[in-house]
Amino acid sequence: MVRKSNEPELSQRQLLESEWSRILTAAVVSRTFCESLLKNPASAISEGYAGEQFHLGNEEKRRLSSIRATSLADFARQLSQVQSAGFGYAD
Repeated sequence: MVRKSNEPELSQRQLLESEWSRILTAAVVSRTFCESLLKNPASAISEGYAGEQFHLGNEEKRRLSSIRATSLADFARQLSQVQSAGFGYAD
């Protein structure tokens, strides 16, 4: 795809944050996806949601797989920590 000169290029960080947002949105709107995400994050991400795939690199998938949460709120909190560690800054 060719980028038009007036279209801003998204940074790697913005692209990842967009994917994290898509994952959380899917979990909010689908109880089934949410339960899958809490039970086995790697599998839920690999399977995608409603025909959509999530685009994460191997390192992001590994970090996401390390999350162990019992609620979506807890998952989101841990995801924030994973993001911070991945971008080299702390909350």
